[in-house]
Amino acid sequence: MEYPWSVGTATGVGSLPYDDRDEAARLVAGELPEFAHVPELPVRGAGADMVGRTAALLVDMPVDLQPAGWRLVDRPGADVRRARSMLDADLDALEIALHGYQGPLKIQAAGPFTLAAAIERNRGDRVLADHGARRDLAHSLAEGVTAHRADVAGRVPGAQVVVQLDEPGLPAVLSGSIPTASGFGRHRAVREPEAEDLLRVVLSAGGPSVIVHCCASDPPVALLHRAGAAALSLDISALSRAALDGLREPVDGGLAIWPGVVPASPVEVLPTDRDLARKLERFFDRIDTDPVKALPGTVVTPACGLAGAAMPWMRTAYKLARDIARAFAELVGADR
Repeated sequence: MEYPWSVGTATGVGSLPYDDRDEAARLVAGELPEFAHVPELPVRGAGADMVGRTAALLVDMPVDLQPAGWRLVDRPGADVRRARSMLDADLDALEIALHGYQGPLKIQAAGPFTLAAAIERNRGDRVLADHGARRDLAHSLAEGVTAHRADVAGRVPGAQVVVQLDEPGLPAVLSGSIPTASGFGRHRAVREPEAEDLLRVVLSAGGPSVIVHCCASDPPVALLHRAGAAALSLDISALSRAALDGLREPVDGGLAIWPGVVPASPVEVLPTDRDLARKLERFFDRIDTDPVKALPGTVVTPACGLAGAAMPWMRTAYKLARDIARAFAELVGADR
């Protein structure tokens, strides 16, 4: 498969600790010159968070912020208008910072099941509780992602827009461990055939190289591969033994891995890029994959979003990710 990114590339997961959109855009443009991403700045509050930001993309499914969180409503209110306004302003800032940019540019949105587990229906309880509502949400999100891709592509003409769906809640949805609104029960597990169908609806709207980010210890790798994910963005240090074993067949079948190998928060002893490059090599050996074969699809990232990181560490993390990506490419080329 041909990828829009080059070998030895790094990017960010999405979130950053800024509240200044212009500063965040300049940082991304400067620190990730080969694979920029749209910054997410959740410190600004409701509407800048992952759920509110993605809810603002929904088509014909207006939401509003209630005391219990985001809820579907009959008509758009001030909260979703604020979320859309913040997103537009973020894209304005990025358009200026990336003037003349050529290369892949990543946008992020919550996936359909993380969103369904977080948004309430207008009659109470979560969208997750209703099969029809889950289906409607997935199709609405697919339309919103399509429009968002087109908007970003028009603002940065030299960019190849890459979509990342964030699905941190998907494992809990599949295992039936999402609590009901009352807190006394759990929502029934969504069966894999339905999950695969609805994920495919949204993934197909994202183009040929959609990435799914899931930093859980047990991401449903085979399901996401069947649904059409081109790559999985994972915290490789958090993966369970079963998850590692489950990566072998999908990766052999063409699934790319974006290894989250850079710590998302400061560490006392900073590992070298060479040390972490060797960690990546051991990771691919662990899943019986030739690192040379995996290299074209590999994009190095922090282990998770950096919204909780201190400013100095954020810059360190992005620089380290770039250095690791280059060191890994050199390492596997030198050894083989």
